[in-house]
Amino acid sequence: MNDDVNRQLAELSESQRTALTDLLRERFDPPTQGDAYDVVILGGGMAGLTLSLQLRRARPNTRVMVIERQPHPVPEAAHKVGESTVELSAHYLRDVLGLKDHLDTGQLRKFGLRFFFTDGGNSDITSRVEVGTSTWLALDTYQLDRGRLENEIGRRCVDAGVEFISNCVVADIELQPDKPVHRVTISGEEGTREVTGRWVVDASGRSQLLRRHLGRERIPVGHKANASWFRIAERIDIDTWSDDPQWKKRTVGGPRYHSTNHLMGPGYWLWLIPLASGSTSVGIVCDDDLHDFRSFNKLDKALEWIRTHEPQAATKIDEHLDKVQDFRVMRDYCYSAEQVYDGDQRWALTGEAGLFLDPLYSPGLDLISISNGLTCDLLLRSLAGEDVGPLATIHDNLYRNVAEFWRGIYEKRYPLMASSRIMSSKVIWDTAFYWGVFCLLFFHDKFRTIGDAPSVASNLSRLTQISYRVQDFFTEWASIDRPPLTGRYIDTHAPLEFMQELHTGMGDDLTEREFEARFAENTRLFEQLAGQLMSTVMDSYTDDYSDDVIAVIQRWRRDPLIGEFVSTYRADHAVRPTSPLWINLGEADERPAPAPGTSGELVADSV
Repeated sequence: MNDDVNRQLAELSESQRTALTDLLRERFDPPTQGDAYDVVILGGGMAGLTLSLQLRRARPNTRVMVIERQPHPVPEAAHKVGESTVELSAHYLRDVLGLKDHLDTGQLRKFGLRFFFTDGGNSDITSRVEVGTSTWLALDTYQLDRGRLENEIGRRCVDAGVEFISNCVVADIELQPDKPVHRVTISGEEGTREVTGRWVVDASGRSQLLRRHLGRERIPVGHKANASWFRIAERIDIDTWSDDPQWKKRTVGGPRYHSTNHLMGPGYWLWLIPLASGSTSVGIVCDDDLHDFRSFNKLDKALEWIRTHEPQAATKIDEHLDKVQDFRVMRDYCYSAEQVYDGDQRWALTGEAGLFLDPLYSPGLDLISISNGLTCDLLLRSLAGEDVGPLATIHDNLYRNVAEFWRGIYEKRYPLMASSRIMSSKVIWDTAFYWGVFCLLFFHDKFRTIGDAPSVASNLSRLTQISYRVQDFFTEWASIDRPPLTGRYIDTHAPLEFMQELHTGMGDDLTEREFEARFAENTRLFEQLAGQLMSTVMDSYTDDYSDDVIAVIQRWRRDPLIGEFVSTYRADHAVRPTSPLWINLGEADERPAPAPGTSGELVADSV
């Protein structure tokens, strides 16, 4: 009889087995009283609240407690940084967590990322090279008033059955991996209380409660940068900075005001982000080697820094200094972790409790989305009775490797912000790569199962190799860069067919086989684009015989990876041509684009 039962159980799908386990647990587990939970989450900010809501939506009978230090509801506008979403986190909030109604009515639709590169004294926005979309994109993203959003998610968590305790602190953590539950002591207005949880998840942000309890060190990385920011209760609208009709016509499809606007200069960028409450978020982000943090780590210093580096923006901000709502700083914000998941000891770190990259391109909520997905997978499997020790090791390595891979976009790259020529191509490359790799994986819930698809894992390894080499190429190019581009507009979407395909392709409904084929196609496309970039740049120096240029070109000619990329470009360009408009060289732009075969001659002797 046991053999028959086992055979019948084996024929059930994973979802059916999970449902059966949950039913048996509800029926035969001794009833829990009072303060016993399946999951205790330390921290009720964005990471903790979204994880708790995700858990309850996936498994409604999961007993979840969230412990938050700050009282709720939190203030709107002047709450936390991280106000801009991009496609991955927008999909998580909208589609995974079911927040579309709130995002559409309570937040602002975002008009993409927009960049203005330095020109002279930065006193005339129309003279700066502008990089951004001219039309609304198919997949919505949002500008977030974090206070408003966290209040809404907190309400939904409570409605979903989460016990959300705010205005209290974690007094003690007792991990008991050899026992069924861990113990957490909390202290608040009503006194001290002890709760138990099968799992403990740290979502306490930079407080990193669990990391400190475990005696683990925050892992320093090679990217050193600092930030300061403030919110001002006024609409700082970049569209009003000029009456030039030609400049205004560039973006008739949507308002620049709704973009995340980046004012870029040597080793820095200034953000302007509109909030649904009517306030504007203003932030300074600088490379530590190029800008002394002490020059913008106080409000008066930050305002003076803006007057020096971004005088046109300063003029608009100075008109409303009486409406400044807060001021915050973050020093040396990028870090990693030696471990984020432990399936044997039943703990996890998510959000900034684990690691953080950089605010450029707004990846903070993306990392929360990916981490919460992996954490949720581990917790649900474990609560269903599965031994998740080995899987936790796989998820841990994957997440930290993805973050390290992603960090290559930023590390040692801030000096490139001085060059509109290089950065305009880098912005488009980085965005395309984000859509065609990270978003495609997340939209199709593949981060959890990469190890089960050898072809996807193999292509991801190749993509890592491509990305690192292209990022280094941008840095090497800077050593022979020419004088700045003159003011122009570079549309990141409408004229670039591959950008349109990558963007809409994220949301395609693909079977397993179709997904693997698409991921392989994207891998080949990025190899082709890398070859196009490298051959085009090398061709632009054909008539330059200066020693420094010759030395760099010769190194590129001898590089076997560059040879592979250019060969792919030569082979694929005739079949799948990619627009040259994403590479802007200045005077060289006026020359006819070289045939792919002639570009390859530069590296023919090395392949």
